[in-house]
Amino acid sequence: MKSAGKAPAAGVQGDYRSLVVVLLSPLAFALVFASWTIFAVLGVELKSALGFGEVQFAMLLAMPMLTGALSALPLAILANRIGGRRVMIGCLLLICPFLWAIAHSREYGDFLLAGAGLGLGAGSLAAGLVYVSALCPRRHAGLALGLYGAGMLGAGLTYFLLPLISQAYGWPMAPKLFLLPILLVAGLLWLFAEDEPHPEASEPDALDEVPPPPAGRWHGGLPAPAVWRLALYYSFFYGAFVALALWLPAYLAAQYQLPLKSAALWALMFTLPGGLGQILGGALADRRDFRDLRWWVSACVMVCLFLLSYPDFTMQVHGVHGDLVLRFSMPLWGFVSLMAAMGLAMGIGKGSLMCLLHRDHGDDMARSGGLALALGGLFAAVLPLMFVLGNEWIGVRTAGFMFLYAALAVCMLVMLWDSTARTGNPS
Repeated sequence: MKSAGKAPAAGVQGDYRSLVVVLLSPLAFALVFASWTIFAVLGVELKSALGFGEVQFAMLLAMPMLTGALSALPLAILANRIGGRRVMIGCLLLICPFLWAIAHSREYGDFLLAGAGLGLGAGSLAAGLVYVSALCPRRHAGLALGLYGAGMLGAGLTYFLLPLISQAYGWPMAPKLFLLPILLVAGLLWLFAEDEPHPEASEPDALDEVPPPPAGRWHGGLPAPAVWRLALYYSFFYGAFVALALWLPAYLAAQYQLPLKSAALWALMFTLPGGLGQILGGALADRRDFRDLRWWVSACVMVCLFLLSYPDFTMQVHGVHGDLVLRFSMPLWGFVSLMAAMGLAMGIGKGSLMCLLHRDHGDDMARSGGLALALGGLFAAVLPLMFVLGNEWIGVRTAGFMFLYAALAVCMLVMLWDSTARTGNPS
Protein backbone atom coordinates (compact mmCIF):
# COMPACT_ATOMS: atom_id res chain seq x y z
CA MET A 1 0.00 0.00 0.00
CA LYS A 2 2.78 2.37 0.89
CA SER A 3 4.68 1.83 -2.33
CA ALA A 4 1.48 2.04 -4.37
CA GLY A 5 0.70 5.40 -2.85
CA LYS A 6 4.06 6.83 -3.89
CA ALA A 7 3.96 5.61 -7.47
CA PRO A 8 1.82 8.41 -8.94
CA ALA A 9 3.93 11.08 -7.29
CA ALA A 10 7.06 9.53 -8.71
CA GLY A 11 5.46 9.39 -12.16
CA VAL A 12 4.40 13.04 -11.96
CA GLN A 13 7.91 14.01 -10.86
CA GLY A 14 9.43 12.06 -13.76
CA ASP A 15 7.07 13.72 -16.25
CA TYR A 16 7.88 17.13 -14.77
CA ARG A 17 11.62 16.53 -15.06
CA SER A 18 11.29 15.31 -18.64
CA LEU A 19 9.16 18.34 -19.57
CA VAL A 20 11.68 20.77 -18.09
CA VAL A 21 14.53 19.03 -19.93
CA VAL A 22 12.63 19.01 -23.23
CA LEU A 23 11.82 22.72 -22.98
CA LEU A 24 14.91 24.31 -21.43
CA SER A 25 17.76 22.25 -22.88
CA PRO A 26 16.95 22.97 -26.56
CA LEU A 27 16.42 26.61 -25.65
CA ALA A 28 19.91 26.76 -24.11
CA PHE A 29 21.30 25.04 -27.23
CA ALA A 30 19.53 27.58 -29.45
CA LEU A 31 20.98 30.56 -27.59
CA VAL A 32 24.51 29.15 -27.67
CA PHE A 33 24.23 28.43 -31.39
CA ALA A 34 22.77 31.88 -32.00
CA SER A 35 25.80 33.35 -30.23
CA TRP A 36 28.13 31.28 -32.41
CA THR A 37 26.49 32.52 -35.61
CA ILE A 38 26.67 36.16 -34.55
CA PHE A 39 29.73 36.69 -36.77
CA ALA A 40 27.88 35.19 -39.75
CA VAL A 41 25.87 38.42 -39.92
CA LEU A 42 27.87 40.85 -37.82
CA GLY A 43 31.16 39.82 -39.42
CA VAL A 44 29.95 40.96 -42.84
CA GLU A 45 29.39 44.45 -41.47
CA LEU A 46 32.68 44.42 -39.59
CA LYS A 47 34.53 43.33 -42.70
CA SER A 48 33.42 46.44 -44.56
CA ALA A 49 33.52 48.83 -41.60
CA LEU A 50 36.89 47.80 -40.15
CA GLY A 51 38.60 46.51 -43.28
CA PHE A 52 38.79 42.78 -42.49
CA GLY A 53 40.15 40.58 -45.27
CA GLU A 54 38.55 37.35 -46.43
CA VAL A 55 41.03 35.18 -44.56
CA GLN A 56 40.52 37.21 -41.38
CA PHE A 57 36.76 36.86 -41.79
CA ALA A 58 37.12 33.08 -42.19
CA MET A 59 39.26 32.86 -39.06
CA LEU A 60 36.64 34.87 -37.18
CA LEU A 61 33.98 32.34 -38.20
CA ALA A 62 36.23 29.39 -37.40
CA MET A 63 37.48 30.48 -33.97
CA PRO A 64 34.33 29.60 -31.94
CA MET A 65 34.23 26.22 -33.68
CA LEU A 66 37.87 25.50 -32.89
CA THR A 67 37.70 26.29 -29.18
CA GLY A 68 34.33 24.58 -29.03
CA ALA A 69 35.80 21.40 -30.49
CA LEU A 70 38.67 21.44 -28.01
CA SER A 71 36.37 21.94 -25.02
CA ALA A 72 33.46 19.66 -25.98
CA LEU A 73 34.87 16.32 -24.84
CA PRO A 74 36.47 17.51 -21.54
CA LEU A 75 33.33 19.39 -20.54
CA ALA A 76 31.11 16.44 -21.48
CA ILE A 77 33.19 14.21 -19.17
CA LEU A 78 32.96 16.89 -16.46
CA ALA A 79 29.18 16.96 -16.91
CA ASN A 80 29.09 13.22 -16.40
CA ARG A 81 30.87 13.67 -13.06
CA ILE A 82 29.25 16.74 -11.53
CA GLY A 83 25.99 16.94 -13.48
CA GLY A 84 25.00 18.22 -16.90
CA ARG A 85 22.74 20.93 -15.50
CA ARG A 86 25.58 22.56 -13.57
CA VAL A 87 27.94 22.55 -16.53
CA MET A 88 25.23 23.95 -18.81
CA ILE A 89 24.57 26.82 -16.42
CA GLY A 90 28.28 27.50 -15.99
CA CYS A 91 28.93 27.60 -19.75
CA LEU A 92 25.92 29.84 -20.39
CA LEU A 93 27.22 32.31 -17.83
CA LEU A 94 30.76 31.97 -19.16
CA ILE A 95 29.95 33.24 -22.66
CA CYS A 96 28.15 36.38 -21.39
CA PRO A 97 31.35 38.42 -20.77
CA PHE A 98 32.56 37.56 -24.26
CA LEU A 99 29.32 38.78 -25.83
CA TRP A 100 29.75 42.00 -23.90
CA ALA A 101 33.37 42.20 -25.07
CA ILE A 102 32.29 41.97 -28.73
CA ALA A 103 30.15 45.07 -28.28
CA HIS A 104 33.16 47.03 -27.00
CA SER A 105 35.83 45.62 -29.34
CA ARG A 106 37.38 47.71 -32.08
CA GLU A 107 40.47 45.71 -33.10
CA TYR A 108 40.56 42.43 -34.99
CA GLY A 109 42.50 40.64 -32.23
CA ASP A 110 39.83 41.58 -29.70
CA PHE A 111 37.09 40.11 -31.87
CA LEU A 112 39.15 36.96 -32.35
CA LEU A 113 39.63 36.48 -28.60
CA ALA A 114 35.94 37.11 -27.96
CA GLY A 115 35.05 34.53 -30.60
CA ALA A 116 37.35 32.03 -28.91
CA GLY A 117 35.49 32.66 -25.66
CA LEU A 118 32.14 32.06 -27.34
CA GLY A 119 33.43 28.62 -28.34
CA LEU A 120 33.42 27.60 -24.69
CA GLY A 121 29.65 27.45 -25.05
CA ALA A 122 30.23 24.06 -26.67
CA GLY A 123 30.47 22.79 -23.11
CA SER A 124 26.81 23.65 -22.74
CA LEU A 125 25.98 21.67 -25.89
CA ALA A 126 27.96 18.62 -24.75
CA ALA A 127 26.63 18.84 -21.20
CA GLY A 128 23.09 19.17 -22.52
CA LEU A 129 23.60 16.03 -24.57
CA VAL A 130 24.62 14.15 -21.42
CA TYR A 131 21.74 15.71 -19.49
CA VAL A 132 19.05 14.86 -22.05
CA SER A 133 20.31 11.32 -22.67
CA ALA A 134 20.31 10.61 -18.92
CA LEU A 135 16.75 11.80 -18.27
CA CYS A 136 14.89 10.89 -21.46
CA PRO A 137 12.99 7.57 -21.68
CA ARG A 138 14.94 5.05 -23.75
CA ARG A 139 12.09 4.26 -26.12
CA HIS A 140 11.86 7.96 -27.07
CA ALA A 141 15.57 8.77 -26.89
CA GLY A 142 15.81 9.62 -30.58
CA LEU A 143 12.93 12.10 -30.40
CA ALA A 144 14.33 13.71 -27.24
CA LEU A 145 17.83 14.03 -28.71
CA GLY A 146 16.35 15.28 -31.98
CA LEU A 147 14.41 17.99 -30.16
CA TYR A 148 17.58 18.95 -28.33
CA GLY A 149 19.62 19.08 -31.53
CA ALA A 150 16.93 21.22 -33.15
CA GLY A 151 18.37 24.02 -31.04
CA MET A 152 20.41 24.79 -34.15
CA LEU A 153 17.33 26.74 -35.17
CA GLY A 154 18.82 29.41 -32.94
CA ALA A 155 20.71 30.55 -36.01
CA GLY A 156 17.38 31.88 -37.23
CA LEU A 157 17.29 34.23 -34.26
CA THR A 158 20.60 35.70 -35.42
CA TYR A 159 19.57 35.88 -39.06
CA PHE A 160 16.28 37.61 -38.31
CA LEU A 161 17.06 39.97 -35.42
CA LEU A 162 20.69 41.04 -35.84
CA PRO A 163 20.25 42.99 -39.10
CA LEU A 164 17.27 44.83 -37.59
CA ILE A 165 19.08 45.65 -34.35
CA SER A 166 22.25 46.65 -36.18
CA GLN A 167 20.33 48.91 -38.55
CA ALA A 168 18.33 50.57 -35.79
CA TYR A 169 20.91 50.89 -33.00
CA GLY A 170 24.28 50.08 -34.55
CA TRP A 171 26.26 46.84 -34.52
CA PRO A 172 27.62 47.18 -30.92
CA MET A 173 24.08 46.69 -29.62
CA ALA A 174 23.64 43.38 -31.49
CA PRO A 175 25.76 41.13 -29.18
CA LYS A 176 24.00 42.56 -26.12
CA LEU A 177 20.74 41.27 -27.55
CA PHE A 178 21.57 37.73 -26.37
CA LEU A 179 22.62 38.57 -22.82
CA LEU A 180 19.18 38.79 -21.21
CA PRO A 181 17.79 35.57 -22.79
CA ILE A 182 20.94 33.65 -21.84
CA LEU A 183 20.79 34.84 -18.25
CA LEU A 184 17.07 34.06 -18.13
CA VAL A 185 17.51 30.49 -19.36
CA ALA A 186 20.42 29.93 -16.98
CA GLY A 187 18.20 31.12 -14.12
CA LEU A 188 15.34 28.84 -15.19
CA LEU A 189 17.70 25.86 -15.34
CA TRP A 190 18.94 26.70 -11.85
CA LEU A 191 15.45 27.10 -10.39
CA PHE A 192 13.35 24.43 -12.09
CA ALA A 193 15.64 21.75 -13.54
CA GLU A 194 17.04 18.94 -11.44
CA ASP A 195 20.33 17.12 -11.62
CA GLU A 196 20.24 13.87 -13.51
CA PRO A 197 20.56 10.73 -11.37
CA HIS A 198 23.94 9.05 -11.16
CA PRO A 199 24.05 6.15 -13.63
CA GLU A 200 24.69 3.62 -10.88
CA ALA A 201 21.87 4.95 -8.73
CA SER A 202 19.19 5.12 -11.44
CA GLU A 203 16.44 2.54 -11.43
CA PRO A 204 15.16 0.97 -14.64
CA ASP A 205 11.88 2.30 -15.97
CA ALA A 206 9.27 -0.40 -15.86
CA LEU A 207 7.46 1.14 -18.82
CA ASP A 208 10.49 0.98 -21.08
CA GLU A 209 10.38 -2.12 -23.21
CA VAL A 210 13.71 -1.41 -24.87
CA PRO A 211 16.64 -3.06 -23.05
CA PRO A 212 19.44 -0.88 -21.72
CA PRO A 213 22.35 -0.06 -24.01
CA PRO A 214 25.13 -2.62 -24.31
CA ALA A 215 28.22 -2.47 -22.18
CA GLY A 216 30.75 0.19 -23.05
CA ARG A 217 33.43 -0.49 -25.57
CA TRP A 218 36.03 2.01 -24.44
CA HIS A 219 39.28 0.34 -23.52
CA GLY A 220 42.10 2.09 -21.74
CA GLY A 221 40.43 5.48 -22.19
CA LEU A 222 40.38 5.18 -26.00
CA PRO A 223 37.20 4.77 -28.07
CA ALA A 224 36.55 1.58 -29.97
CA PRO A 225 36.54 1.69 -33.79
CA ALA A 226 32.72 1.54 -33.82
CA VAL A 227 32.54 4.74 -31.78
CA TRP A 228 35.03 6.44 -34.10
CA ARG A 229 33.02 5.48 -37.18
CA LEU A 230 29.69 6.76 -35.85
CA ALA A 231 31.40 9.92 -34.60
CA LEU A 232 33.01 10.38 -38.04
CA TYR A 233 29.66 10.09 -39.84
CA TYR A 234 28.02 12.48 -37.40
CA SER A 235 30.90 14.96 -37.63
CA PHE A 236 30.33 15.46 -41.35
CA PHE A 237 26.65 16.34 -41.03
CA TYR A 238 27.19 18.42 -37.88
CA GLY A 239 30.32 20.21 -39.08
CA ALA A 240 29.04 20.88 -42.59
CA PHE A 241 25.73 22.18 -41.25
CA VAL A 242 27.39 24.53 -38.76
CA ALA A 243 29.92 25.83 -41.29
CA LEU A 244 27.26 26.44 -43.93
CA ALA A 245 25.05 28.20 -41.39
CA LEU A 246 27.98 30.53 -40.68
CA TRP A 247 28.94 31.02 -44.31
CA LEU A 248 25.59 31.32 -46.14
CA PRO A 249 24.66 34.96 -45.38
CA ALA A 250 27.98 36.24 -46.73
CA TYR A 251 27.84 33.86 -49.71
CA LEU A 252 24.30 34.89 -50.68
CA ALA A 253 25.11 38.59 -50.30
CA ALA A 254 28.16 38.26 -52.58
CA GLN A 255 26.86 35.77 -55.12
CA TYR A 256 23.43 37.32 -55.71
CA GLN A 257 24.19 40.94 -54.72
CA LEU A 258 21.61 40.87 -51.95
CA PRO A 259 21.37 43.23 -48.98
CA LEU A 260 22.62 41.61 -45.81
CA LYS A 261 19.13 41.51 -44.29
CA SER A 262 17.70 39.69 -47.31
CA ALA A 263 20.66 37.30 -47.50
CA ALA A 264 20.23 36.38 -43.83
CA LEU A 265 16.51 35.71 -44.30
CA TRP A 266 17.18 33.51 -47.33
CA ALA A 267 19.70 31.56 -45.25
CA LEU A 268 16.81 30.56 -42.96
CA MET A 269 15.68 28.20 -45.73
CA PHE A 270 18.68 26.04 -44.88
CA THR A 271 18.62 26.14 -41.08
CA LEU A 272 14.86 25.69 -40.59
CA PRO A 273 14.62 22.40 -42.54
CA GLY A 274 17.81 21.28 -40.78
CA GLY A 275 16.26 21.70 -37.34
CA LEU A 276 12.99 20.06 -38.32
CA GLY A 277 14.87 17.23 -40.03
CA GLN A 278 16.78 16.50 -36.84
CA ILE A 279 13.50 15.97 -34.97
CA LEU A 280 12.21 13.76 -37.79
CA GLY A 281 15.40 11.73 -37.96
CA GLY A 282 15.40 11.08 -34.22
CA ALA A 283 11.71 10.11 -34.20
CA LEU A 284 12.19 7.71 -37.13
CA ALA A 285 15.20 6.13 -35.48
CA ASP A 286 13.06 5.36 -32.41
CA ARG A 287 10.77 3.14 -34.48
CA ARG A 288 13.32 0.96 -36.23
CA ASP A 289 17.02 0.56 -36.84
CA PHE A 290 17.72 3.33 -39.32
CA ARG A 291 21.33 2.33 -39.86
CA ASP A 292 20.66 2.10 -43.59
CA LEU A 293 19.05 5.55 -43.62
CA ARG A 294 22.50 7.14 -43.73
CA TRP A 295 22.95 5.84 -47.29
CA TRP A 296 19.80 7.58 -48.54
CA VAL A 297 20.63 10.74 -46.61
CA SER A 298 24.21 10.76 -47.88
CA ALA A 299 23.05 10.18 -51.46
CA CYS A 300 20.61 13.11 -51.24
CA VAL A 301 23.29 15.42 -49.83
CA MET A 302 25.78 14.28 -52.47
CA VAL A 303 23.37 15.07 -55.32
CA CYS A 304 22.70 18.53 -53.87
CA LEU A 305 26.42 19.22 -53.41
CA PHE A 306 27.14 18.06 -56.97
CA LEU A 307 24.63 20.56 -58.38
CA LEU A 308 25.74 23.35 -56.04
CA SER A 309 29.38 22.82 -57.04
CA TYR A 310 28.79 24.03 -60.59
CA PRO A 311 29.98 27.64 -60.96
CA ASP A 312 28.46 30.06 -63.41
CA PHE A 313 29.95 29.34 -66.82
CA THR A 314 29.65 30.04 -70.53
CA MET A 315 30.54 27.34 -73.07
CA GLN A 316 30.93 27.82 -76.79
CA VAL A 317 30.37 24.79 -79.03
CA HIS A 318 31.41 24.84 -82.69
CA GLY A 319 28.40 23.31 -84.40
CA VAL A 320 27.74 22.35 -88.02
CA HIS A 321 25.60 25.41 -88.68
CA GLY A 322 27.46 27.80 -86.45
CA ASP A 323 28.63 28.28 -82.91
CA LEU A 324 26.35 27.39 -80.01
CA VAL A 325 26.74 29.33 -76.78
CA LEU A 326 25.58 27.63 -73.60
CA ARG A 327 25.29 29.63 -70.39
CA PHE A 328 24.60 28.39 -66.88
CA SER A 329 23.90 30.43 -63.80
CA MET A 330 22.24 28.96 -60.72
CA PRO A 331 19.14 31.07 -60.00
CA LEU A 332 18.40 32.13 -56.46
CA TRP A 333 15.29 29.99 -56.22
CA GLY A 334 17.26 26.94 -57.41
CA PHE A 335 20.05 27.55 -54.91
CA VAL A 336 17.60 27.99 -52.04
CA SER A 337 15.65 24.87 -53.03
CA LEU A 338 18.81 22.75 -53.08
CA MET A 339 19.96 24.17 -49.74
CA ALA A 340 16.55 23.45 -48.18
CA ALA A 341 16.63 19.84 -49.39
CA MET A 342 20.21 19.41 -48.22
CA GLY A 343 19.43 20.99 -44.84
CA LEU A 344 16.53 18.58 -44.32
CA ALA A 345 18.68 15.59 -45.27
CA MET A 346 21.52 16.72 -42.99
CA GLY A 347 19.07 17.16 -40.12
CA ILE A 348 17.67 13.65 -40.60
CA GLY A 349 21.21 12.30 -40.68
CA LYS A 350 22.20 14.07 -37.46
CA GLY A 351 19.04 12.99 -35.64
CA SER A 352 19.23 9.33 -36.64
CA LEU A 353 22.98 9.03 -36.07
CA MET A 354 22.79 10.56 -32.60
CA CYS A 355 20.04 8.08 -31.75
CA LEU A 356 22.26 5.24 -32.98
CA LEU A 357 25.14 6.58 -30.91
CA HIS A 358 22.90 6.64 -27.83
CA ARG A 359 21.53 3.17 -28.55
CA ASP A 360 24.90 1.50 -29.09
CA HIS A 361 27.08 3.50 -26.70
CA GLY A 362 24.65 5.19 -24.33
CA ASP A 363 26.43 3.65 -21.34
CA ASP A 364 29.11 6.33 -21.82
CA MET A 365 27.31 9.07 -23.71
CA ALA A 366 29.61 11.73 -22.28
CA ARG A 367 32.68 10.44 -24.10
CA SER A 368 30.89 9.07 -27.18
CA GLY A 369 28.72 12.14 -27.74
CA GLY A 370 31.54 14.47 -26.74
CA LEU A 371 33.82 12.82 -29.30
CA ALA A 372 31.20 13.30 -32.03
CA LEU A 373 30.79 16.99 -31.16
CA ALA A 374 34.56 17.46 -30.98
CA LEU A 375 35.17 15.95 -34.43
CA GLY A 376 32.25 17.90 -35.86
CA GLY A 377 33.59 21.13 -34.38
CA LEU A 378 37.05 20.53 -35.86
CA PHE A 379 35.53 19.88 -39.27
CA ALA A 380 33.41 23.04 -38.97
CA ALA A 381 36.51 25.06 -38.03
CA VAL A 382 38.39 23.91 -41.13
CA LEU A 383 35.59 24.61 -43.60
CA PRO A 384 35.56 28.46 -43.55
CA LEU A 385 39.24 28.43 -44.51
CA MET A 386 38.47 25.97 -47.31
CA PHE A 387 35.69 28.26 -48.54
CA VAL A 388 38.11 31.20 -48.62
CA LEU A 389 40.66 29.03 -50.39
CA GLY A 390 38.14 28.54 -53.16
CA ASN A 391 37.26 32.22 -53.33
CA GLU A 392 40.69 33.81 -53.11
CA TRP A 393 43.18 31.27 -54.48
CA ILE A 394 41.22 29.05 -56.83
CA GLY A 395 38.93 31.87 -57.91
CA VAL A 396 35.74 29.79 -57.87
CA ARG A 397 33.11 30.75 -55.31
CA THR A 398 31.48 27.31 -55.34
CA ALA A 399 34.74 25.51 -54.48
CA GLY A 400 33.49 25.15 -50.89
CA PHE A 401 30.72 22.86 -52.11
CA MET A 402 33.30 20.89 -54.10
CA PHE A 403 35.32 20.33 -50.93
CA LEU A 404 32.21 19.17 -49.05
CA TYR A 405 31.42 16.81 -51.94
CA ALA A 406 34.89 15.25 -51.66
CA ALA A 407 34.64 14.98 -47.85
CA LEU A 408 31.27 13.23 -48.11
CA ALA A 409 32.71 10.84 -50.68
CA VAL A 410 35.41 9.87 -48.16
CA CYS A 411 32.77 9.31 -45.47
CA MET A 412 30.74 7.10 -47.81
CA LEU A 413 33.82 5.04 -48.63
CA VAL A 414 34.34 4.49 -44.89
CA MET A 415 30.67 3.54 -44.59
CA LEU A 416 31.07 1.05 -47.46
CA TRP A 417 34.15 -0.46 -45.84
CA ASP A 418 32.28 -0.68 -42.53
CA SER A 419 29.30 -2.42 -44.15
CA THR A 420 31.57 -4.85 -45.99
CA ALA A 421 33.41 -5.67 -42.77
CA ARG A 422 30.11 -6.29 -40.96
CA THR A 423 28.90 -8.56 -43.75
CA GLY A 424 32.12 -10.54 -43.75
CA ASN A 425 32.25 -10.78 -39.96
CA PRO A 426 28.70 -10.90 -38.54
CA SER A 427 29.97 -11.21 -34.99
